[in-house]
Amino acid sequence: MKSAFKRASVLCMLAAALFVAACTAANTATATPPAGTPAPPFTAVDSNGKKHSLSDFKGKFVVLEWVNFDCPFVVRHYKSGNMQALQRKYTAKGVVWLSINSSAVGKQGHFSPAEINAKIKERNAAPTAYLVDTDGAIGKAYGAKTTPHMYVIDPQGNLIYQGAIDDSVSTDPNEKAKVNYVEAALDAAMAGKPVAVATTKPYGCSVKYQ
Repeated sequence: MKSAFKRASVLCMLAAALFVAACTAANTATATPPAGTPAPPFTAVDSNGKKHSLSDFKGKFVVLEWVNFDCPFVVRHYKSGNMQALQRKYTAKGVVWLSINSSAVGKQGHFSPAEINAKIKERNAAPTAYLVDTDGAIGKAYGAKTTPHMYVIDPQGNLIYQGAIDDSVSTDPNEKAKVNYVEAALDAAMAGKPVAVATTKPYGCSVKYQ
């Protein structure tokens, strides 16, 4: 009898612990706005101290790229030159490309402005700006889960794509993707066509929120 009571007590304690954990996860989780809805507005300062607001870019396509230069998945896309090639290809066509870092102070991927600019130069990166989101406000508004996590916003300010950069979940710089979702979304939308795949599951390192 005592043994059965003890087992029942342990099970109750486990159930309670799981319930608390589930509630905590629910309270800290952020929901990603669905494609087709207005992109959340934001204002942030870049690595050069310049302020940018999403509203500044009304009438243009905007790409948001969540970045953490210490994440192996991000390393893959920069070491292969894939990310820089996309940045240059589309900024040359008038697209605004914003790299955003939401790592909190003391967390992986958080750097001083001088360190950020040095790393951008080392990687030959070419975003329009690198936005510093140390408090995670922008990341949480967009439900950014991973680095990279990619978003495409149309000239009317609506999200037309969010998710993975491509279909290759790998940290190998030599791995070639079959489909680059960001490229496909931009090419279709800029040609006046509907985006065939508007949402995918992002992959990479978790965003290092506080």
